[in-house]
Amino acid sequence: MMQVLIMASETVQAANYVPEIFPIIRNGLAVASMVIGLFFVLAGTLGVLRLPDFFTRLHAAGMTDTLGAELILLGLIIQEGFTQLSLKFVFVSIILLLTSPTATHAVANAAYQAGLKPLLGDYKAPTTAEIAGDYAGDDDHHEGDHH
Repeated sequence: MMQVLIMASETVQAANYVPEIFPIIRNGLAVASMVIGLFFVLAGTLGVLRLPDFFTRLHAAGMTDTLGAELILLGLIIQEGFTQLSLKFVFVSIILLLTSPTATHAVANAAYQAGLKPLLGDYKAPTTAEIAGDYAGDDDHHEGDHH
């Protein structure tokens, strides 16, 4: 009789078993936030490498690095849960949110005050021949001209 009751108890427990979905959702949100943050950081890196002048490069770096770092910190906060470490992440996030745009503005303002002017007008990307140093097609450089 005792064996029947134990088997019945195990059957009821197996029927009531529900896998905990919250840790899976929490980990998924944390990973998604960190991956999106990484995307923004890499987009800012690409902007720094490809944009034509100092001010547009600074804009790309400042905007995307701030957002990317905030999303990565948000992912760490979600992953950690409600602990003392997540509270520290919140404080770091607030400080970063206040200081990063301020520092970007200060650097841009200092560069402008020092005489660096932004590139205005239409921008035409250099060709691969211009990058390689082959300027034979330009009218300004003639072979026999010596000024």
